[in-house]
Formats: sequence, structure tokens, C-alpha cells
Amino acid sequence: MSSNPTFKLISFSICPYVQRPRIVLLEKHIEHEIEYIDLQHPPVWFHEISPLEKVPVLVVNGEALFESMPISEYLDEITPGSLYPEDPFRKAQHRAWIEFGNDMLGQHFALASAKDEKEFKKARGTLAERLDTLEDVLGAGPYFAGKAFGMVDVVYAPLFRFTRELQRLIGVELVTDETPKVAAWAAQLLERPAVVAAVPASFSEDYVAFLRRLGGVASQRLA
Repeated sequence: MSSNPTFKLISFSICPYVQRPRIVLLEKHIEHEIEYIDLQHPPVWFHEISPLEKVPVLVVNGEALFESMPISEYLDEITPGSLYPEDPFRKAQHRAWIEFGNDMLGQHFALASAKDEKEFKKARGTLAERLDTLEDVLGAGPYFAGKAFGMVDVVYAPLFRFTRELQRLIGVELVTDETPKVAAWAAQLLERPAVVAAVPASFSEDYVAFLRRLGGVASQRLA
């Protein structure tokens, strides 16, 4: 690998998993290109570099690396400092809470795509329960592990972007006064420059289009 590698991130405008390496790239001031593709009609070359036909893919000196966490951890490891704790047990704990965040993203999709009110209420209730769990484990903040921004924050920032959009668009309140520590954490993350810049200017418009394509309860509630 070259001592001065070139990086190109293959992305989809609203994908939460793409936002992870994009945030790391921005946080660590890594020079890179970004190319947005239409996942419904991907270019032919995309199938050759993405075995699972998903984004993100990071092309490093012409070689492809896929899946959001391997990409994010690679970028973290090749740059000074770490977004993980040094202690092996604490690091493992953070990785466990990342898996918890993955589950919450799955529940967000279940909520966004729910075809009837029963499914919608179930997904909303599950997300609310997960947020209650986070409320119980968070400390004084402002980030997951205290004063230092870390990889867990990288993972949850896209989720909180979605919860904010759902509240703005269809009035679904998930992060509320009943989870004040989560609310403060979410607000802190959504104001962080790397998080703000991790999505294109068209994100909100593209997210509305995504909800409409799903055609579920969330779509029906759009103005």
C-alpha cells in the first residue's frame, strides 16, 4: 500500500452506513473523493467492487474495501489517535453498543416501511424501548463515553438524523423529554461539523422520496 493512498468513497445519499466512514474521513481530515450512485440502478462497475451490492465501498489506491465498520476502523487505525478506548474490555463494550445501534437502524427501517398501523406502532415502541436503554447507560456526556467523540458516536449520529427527520416530517417523537440524556447526546452529535457535512444538501429531499417509495404508513403521513 502506498504511503500516500488515495481514497474514494462510493455512497448513496441517505444510507446511514455510508455516513459512518464519511464522518471518520471528515473527523480525521483525510483527503478523499465521494461518488454518489443510484442503488436502484447501480453502474455495472459497482457489482465488481461490492460483493454484497451495498454501500459503502471505499476504494483505496484502486482496491475496494466494503462494509461500514471495517472501513471506519481501517481509517481510524491509519491515522493518529483512536476513536476507540485503549482498554480492551472498554473497546469490546463500545463494539457491543455499536451492534445495539445496528439493531436500532433496523428498527428505524421497520418503522419507515411499516405497511399498517400495527407494524408502525410495534416498531415505534421497540425504538422507544431501545432509547430508554440508552438513557440508562449514558453518563454526563456530551458524548457516549464522556468528553471524547468516539466510534459509538459515529454510529449513532446517522440514527439520530433519521429520528429528527421523522419528527419534522410526520410528527413522530422518539427522542423526548423522557430521555433527556439521549436528547442532549443527539443534539450534540447533530451539531458536530463532521456529522453535518456527512450527507449531501439533498438529504432531506431524498429521504422524503425514499419514504414515498416505501409506500407505508410513514409515507401516508407526509404532507
